[in-house]
Amino acid sequence: MAEATPKKFQNEHWKRLDSVQDADSLRQESVNAKHHHLITEIETSDGPLATTLRAVYDDDDLDKFVHLLDSTIKSHDREIERMCNYHYQGFIDSVRELLQVSTDAAHLRGEIDATNTALQVSCEPLMQKGDHLVRCRRVQKNIASAIEQLSLCLPVLEMYGKLQEQMKDKRFYPALKTLEQLEHTYLPRVSTHWFSETMTEAIPQLRNRIKEASMIDLKDFLENIRKHSAKIGEVAMRHAAEQNNMDPSIVKKRSKKRKAPAPPNPFTGEVEDTQHEIHVSDDEDAEEELSAQDLIDFSPVYRCLHIYTVLSDREHFETYYRKQRRKQARLSLDPPSNMHESIDSYKKYFHDIVGFFVVEDHILSTTHGLVNRSYMDELWETSVSKIVAVLRTNSAQCKEGNMMLEIKKLIVLFCHTLKGYGFSVGHLLELLLELRDQYSDTLTRQWVGVFNDIFAEDNYTPIYIEDEAEYVSVITQFPFQDDELTQAPYPKRFPFSQFVPNVYNQVKEYINACLKFSADLHLSHTEIDDMIRKSTNLLLTRTLSGCLSNLIKMPNLSLLQLIQISINMNYLEKSCSHLEDYISSITGAEKDSVHAARLHGTSMFKDARSEAEEYIYRKLNNKIDEFLELAAYTWSQSEPSGHPSGYLMDLIAFLQSIFMSFTNLPNATNKKEKVAKTACMSACKHIAQSLMDFLLDNNVQLMTPYALQQFNRDVTECENFAASEPVPGFNDGTLQMAFADLRQVMDLFIKEEWSTYLNDYNKPSAKYSRVQPHVAISIMEKLSNSEKKKTKVFVSLKKNEREKKKLQETVLKQLKGLVNGQTQAAGHS
Repeated sequence: MAEATPKKFQNEHWKRLDSVQDADSLRQESVNAKHHHLITEIETSDGPLATTLRAVYDDDDLDKFVHLLDSTIKSHDREIERMCNYHYQGFIDSVRELLQVSTDAAHLRGEIDATNTALQVSCEPLMQKGDHLVRCRRVQKNIASAIEQLSLCLPVLEMYGKLQEQMKDKRFYPALKTLEQLEHTYLPRVSTHWFSETMTEAIPQLRNRIKEASMIDLKDFLENIRKHSAKIGEVAMRHAAEQNNMDPSIVKKRSKKRKAPAPPNPFTGEVEDTQHEIHVSDDEDAEEELSAQDLIDFSPVYRCLHIYTVLSDREHFETYYRKQRRKQARLSLDPPSNMHESIDSYKKYFHDIVGFFVVEDHILSTTHGLVNRSYMDELWETSVSKIVAVLRTNSAQCKEGNMMLEIKKLIVLFCHTLKGYGFSVGHLLELLLELRDQYSDTLTRQWVGVFNDIFAEDNYTPIYIEDEAEYVSVITQFPFQDDELTQAPYPKRFPFSQFVPNVYNQVKEYINACLKFSADLHLSHTEIDDMIRKSTNLLLTRTLSGCLSNLIKMPNLSLLQLIQISINMNYLEKSCSHLEDYISSITGAEKDSVHAARLHGTSMFKDARSEAEEYIYRKLNNKIDEFLELAAYTWSQSEPSGHPSGYLMDLIAFLQSIFMSFTNLPNATNKKEKVAKTACMSACKHIAQSLMDFLLDNNVQLMTPYALQQFNRDVTECENFAASEPVPGFNDGTLQMAFADLRQVMDLFIKEEWSTYLNDYNKPSAKYSRVQPHVAISIMEKLSNSEKKKTKVFVSLKKNEREKKKLQETVLKQLKGLVNGQTQAAGHS
């Protein structure tokens, strides 16, 4: 076992040695193969050997590679040597042949030199010609190049010259098109030339010049359109008047007519007018055929719009245009100073506004976006509110109805004109309804003067006519029918004065004036009828009533004139039904319609007549006072005069003549008797009260019995006048009752029935029930004072006089006792 183990170990050791040797052999073979491969690459490669040499130096076996390389070189050297030895005889033969060829080549070179010399000599003229031809070819080429370059440059220069010419002629839109062609088509062809750069740099400046120049033209256009806007509006309103069957004379006409030529083509600019003002034509008929838009050249607007559009600056242009036009709109909307004083100022105001919106409407329909409908509507809404305010303010200051009517016609035509261009005129139509009321007020104020003139010119006497023509003239003016008057012979007398037909006709004129304002307002017959009736009622109840009231109150009117005014009122009252018929006839409305308002003239004339009658009574009393102021009673007279006072006789004569004039009062039922009786009763009461005041005058300190008898004689004369029936119908003693108080006072003092008075005092059946104690006391004191004065003069009195004096003192004491008793009874109650 011991021997076996070492042997086994030895075998394993040798096996490991063999395997080590085999590994070394394999590695050696691999290195050799690699070196042979590198050498093969070095031999066969035609390119750089950097990669191969790097692989050699990167290997650790550089020495073995060098050794192998030396072996390879030596092997190739032996191969070369063997090849040289093999081909040496052939090389010798080749050298010999080469030497022979060298000899032949030298001989050939000599021949070639000789030939070349001969050729040079013979070709020298040809070479000279060739050089000349080359130079000519070069010149020809330069000329062709120059022509080619000029053919490229000339169109550029021509376009630039054309551009300058168009700029000089202010043909800016064609100039802009030329500039576009020059920049994008022609200049790129000559980009190598120095002037191309100069032109390219000038193009932005030229564009700015075109923009500025077109904007200057636009400003000129805006200025001129502002100047001539009124003429454009005038023509437009005249055309609208003709289309709506209105009177064209509403619009002011001028002798000169204006006409613009056909607008040029804004794209080509072939027809161009450097003057943008409205052209004037002497042919009036030609203008009538023109529309408002034909009167103005809009090419500056189109041109400027297109230029700014091409230059991509349209928004700026639109903003500028709208801003400027808004400013001009504000100027057009500002009314002339004192516009309410002249209708021409109203015309100019409307012409300016219409002209402005006609121009804007044309711009709207021809420019596609420069202005739009929303802009127009906004501008119109703003403007119409200002227009309404201006018209409302100025019309309120208008004082003449005719001018108000002209203003209304202008507003209606203004509405028709702008409505034809698509603008809403509802606010203006509402304003017309307001102006209708102002017109009525203006007419009412104007008719105050008319009525006052009628009243001032009237003579307040009945109208006398001498022939048929005068009679027909009166009944034509005033609806009066009286068979008795018709059958009466000439000369005739109407019961009323001239102011009755005059007032009636002026009321009809007022109605006609109101109807004129309603024309062209598109109102129904019923609305027109209602409006006229309301206005007429205002005229009657305010204006005419006020004028009549002022007339009646005039202090310089005589009593007879007041009586005639009362007569006139009666006939005017009857004429109201004819006025209602007249209104229905001119308005076309049904007379008996439930919607028709009734005229209040009947009640107004009744009130005016009542006021006139009241002033008749007052005037009569004033006249009576004038006579009574002449009364000069001598209260201390010592003997009777034997006849009534002179002033009283004059007063009675006056009253008798006055009451005779009452026969001309209106013959209405009981009216004559009523007015006459009332006046007569009022006069008698006033006389009675005035006479009583004479008796009770505190300034009269004494009164003699003779003075009292004289006074009694005057009272008796008054009673006789009352009993004479100065007015028919006073035959029942009513008129005498006005003097009953005076009669009882006179009877009491003259008959001296004091015991009867004192015993029957406060009894219903008393004989002197109308005599008040204080009246009796006042007269008794004055009589007593007269007796006292007489006593001082005559110291001794007769017995009967002493008894009379004592009686007066006793009666006076008893009368005062009655007054004191009444005072105490009133205090207890």
